[in-house]
Amino acid sequence: MTTESRLNIPLGEAMFTQRAIRRFRPDPIPDDVLRDIMEAAIRAPNGGNNQPWHFLVIKDPDIRLELGELYREAWWAKRKDEGINGPEDIAPGKSSQRSAMRLSSEFASAPVVVMVCALAKTQGAMGSVIPAVQNLLLAARSHGVGGTITTLHAQVDERVRRLFGVPDTAQIVYCLPLGYPRGRFGSVQRKPLEEVCSVDRWGDAIS
Repeated sequence: MTTESRLNIPLGEAMFTQRAIRRFRPDPIPDDVLRDIMEAAIRAPNGGNNQPWHFLVIKDPDIRLELGELYREAWWAKRKDEGINGPEDIAPGKSSQRSAMRLSSEFASAPVVVMVCALAKTQGAMGSVIPAVQNLLLAARSHGVGGTITTLHAQVDERVRRLFGVPDTAQIVYCLPLGYPRGRFGSVQRKPLEEVCSVDRWGDAIS
């Protein structure tokens, strides 16, 4: 079987049930599934077919543990930038933020983390990385694997680069924890299309 034939979930189902997964079962992701996911990522459209990306797939549990500590530090550094110094500063009802806070403590429990880098000296590299990440997540969904998009913080950048040998010519864009969810995929809440989409002129709602 080819990678294409193994990614056989209907596209509509993949798109409409893909949600941020932040809690993972300990089950490992098989190597052939990981390869399918990464093969899908590199098929994404990109400017001039320059393919200005590099993907670091992190499986080693000891290395993931080190990255997890750095991710937790980065997450709280970002919150401090927002004036949030601890859990008590997160407003009640902010369930997505509390879920993200829990991930900051459980990051290393994801069986795999994919670090997505843009080759910074290539013009438009950042814009080309984004479609690749969506391809990656859709392919993961097809295999029943979930994940979420996360970023790091300048406070830990140098140490993360040393840990993985990331060259100065690359920009660390995203870290995606991946795994089989402790929970379910399903629909997500979104604003009505009429609030976020116009036709011909800003404010002229789609029919």
